[in-house]
Amino acid sequence: MNKSPTLVAELIAEFLGTFVLMLFGTGVVAMVVLFPSSAPATAHGGYTNITLGWGLAVTMGIYVAGKVSGGHLNPAVTLTLAVFRGFPWRKVLPYSIAQTAGAFLAAALVYRNYLPAFRQFDPLLEKTAGVFTTFPAFPALPQAGFLDQVIGTALLLLMVLAITDELNVPPGANLAPLMIGLVVVAIGMSFGGMHGYAINPARDFGPRLFAAAAGFKNNGLTDGARVWWVPVFAPLLGGLVGAAVYDFGIRRFLHAAPPSS
Repeated sequence: MNKSPTLVAELIAEFLGTFVLMLFGTGVVAMVVLFPSSAPATAHGGYTNITLGWGLAVTMGIYVAGKVSGGHLNPAVTLTLAVFRGFPWRKVLPYSIAQTAGAFLAAALVYRNYLPAFRQFDPLLEKTAGVFTTFPAFPALPQAGFLDQVIGTALLLLMVLAITDELNVPPGANLAPLMIGLVVVAIGMSFGGMHGYAINPARDFGPRLFAAAAGFKNNGLTDGARVWWVPVFAPLLGGLVGAAVYDFGIRRFLHAAPPSS
């Protein structure tokens, strides 16, 4: 009989899964930002590349961690599962810390890899903090970005619960990460403009901590408009909203439905 993973094993899985997610995610943004279309010989795509890259990043991260820890990779997912699916509350904070640490280290490695490009494109580190973290499209209206993050994360958790619900019509276990990745692509394409669709506090706060530590200006935490709180608190609220919509709008009827023949 296989033993259940220890908490340490689960935290390592969450750390590594988020690390892989963020390597691919921040990596694709670095490619687009540091090698812009104004230099066609080295241009590496635009916003479509970013949305596809982030979706695939989520898929790969879940494949890494899913069997051991459930592949949350996102404090909003962890909190929502604790509220609606009985995930142990004692694990919520450790999971969130492991996820944030994985995101921090991934941002550091992406920065080191692209250091020559950063030095040429933005030697004073004044305009590239957005490679690692998100910012509002309209800085004077942070509440608009807050709503955007709530909607995006609500869609994410609604769809995650629908895809993984054994009472619904779930895909095969090996296809669920791919479906969730496609959900992230759709969110990016539909709700990515107002605040960069972080939809994950660890994905945003870990790299923002790194950006501040590395000396990036206008990082939203220690320099420039202090917008760090939007992609931290809005996704936590949005996840709860999405799960409530799914459970009260769909799942309660699945419990009452007769088994299919």
